[in-house]
Amino acid sequence: MYMRQKGMGWLGILIVLGIAAGGGYYAYQGMSGSGEAPNCATAQNACLRNCRRTTTEAAAAQSCQQECQRVAAACAGATR
Repeated sequence: MYMRQKGMGWLGILIVLGIAAGGGYYAYQGMSGSGEAPNCATAQNACLRNCRRTTTEAAAAQSCQQECQRVAAACAGATR
C-alpha cells in the first residue's frame, strides 16, 4: 500500500524557513552595507545616517554633521 504525501511535512517546512531566513539575512547585509570593510567613507556615512535618525532640530543636526566631518577629516589624516 502506497501512502500519498499530503504536504511538505515538518522537515520540509524547516528547510524552507531556513533558506528564507538565510536569504533575508544576506539581503539585509547587502542593503545595509555592513558587510563592507570599514573605512573613513563608510564611517562618515554611518555617522551622517545616525544624525538624520536621532536629531529633530536643525541646529542639533548641523552640529552632529559637523562633528561627523571632523571625525572623517581626522580619519583621512590618520590613514595617510
